[in-house]
Amino acid sequence: MLWYLYDSVKDKGNNMIARIIDEASEAVVAAVRGVDNILDAVTGTVKDQVVNVLQGAGDVTGTGVEVIASVASGTIKGAGQVGASLTDTAFNTMSGVVQGASQVGGDIISAVRGGAQGIVQGTAETGGDIGAAAVSAVQGAIQAAGNVGADTSEAAKSAVGGALDAATSVGGDAVQKVRDALLSAAALPRDVIESALKGSDEEK
Repeated sequence: MLWYLYDSVKDKGNNMIARIIDEASEAVVAAVRGVDNILDAVTGTVKDQVVNVLQGAGDVTGTGVEVIASVASGTIKGAGQVGASLTDTAFNTMSGVVQGASQVGGDIISAVRGGAQGIVQGTAETGGDIGAAAVSAVQGAIQAAGNVGADTSEAAKSAVGGALDAATSVGGDAVQKVRDALLSAAALPRDVIESALKGSDEEK
């Protein structure tokens, strides 16, 4: 009986996650139609979605990280449907994630990890460049965290961790692609990236 209950709760959680992904995707597609500034529309839509899911998180089985990852993944998929640049969308998705988490008093650093995870996962599922998506996610995390007064180094490390989590799930050479892209990105603080990668290795 307990196993049945556990499976039932788990299925409910999985259904909720799938619904969040679909809703975020549809919201982004609807938001960017007919607007001049697609990226601002993405940021605003993600922020609203994050606020909604975090406020209703009592109904979600699983952690806030998973919920935010679902919003980010859905956003990337939606952007892919309307032909938006996935790297630009990744940056703005992270901005929306941080703004949304900040608005409801959520844990910014955990939100960043979920955002990066969803961005890389969504990019992989749409056939995009996961290395470029990871770099944009980390850049977005640093800037957005700074804008709300959060620790930018911790945000960068959290984004790297989330990107690697997703790359590990994707499999193949995804982890190597993400690591190489992050280390070769001139726009990112190399010392912070190296420290984050080392910390991620030690977690395993």
